[in-house]
Amino acid sequence: MTYVQYVAARPVTTIRPESIIGPQGNTTFLEGTTWCVARPGASQAELQRALDWACGIGRVDCSVIERHGDCYEPDTIVSHASFAFNAYYQTNGNNRIACYFGGTAALTKINPSYGKCSYDVSRSEVSAARSLSKYKHRWLMLMHIGLLLLISRRG
Repeated sequence: MTYVQYVAARPVTTIRPESIIGPQGNTTFLEGTTWCVARPGASQAELQRALDWACGIGRVDCSVIERHGDCYEPDTIVSHASFAFNAYYQTNGNNRIACYFGGTAALTKINPSYGKCSYDVSRSEVSAARSLSKYKHRWLMLMHIGLLLLISRRG
């Protein structure tokens, strides 16, 4: 199941390299001090697979990156993947593993929000994610399976 197909000729949003920071270990619930975005240089195909996973198995609400949504424009795989990656990251513990996506994502300290498109997650979503922490073992197992699926599709 593919979320959105992109044509390689479309323009790509550039994320300044100085805005990317390396993994910081467990940065659980920093409430907006870090965001997860598409890694500069990741291939369109890899980003598409990771976006499909985030909007499918990852259970991210991707309605805002669909046509007429607040984060649809710019209509690029990098922009849409960045939104989906961050939504997953913010609601799943703000830790390094929640911002991996098969190596297609990176952390940044610069808020990527723009116009009506907000990358911040409401406190109620953070509270819900905290209440799910008792399911950490199951979540880690599912994350591992998802990553294995991404890696197996690369080949």
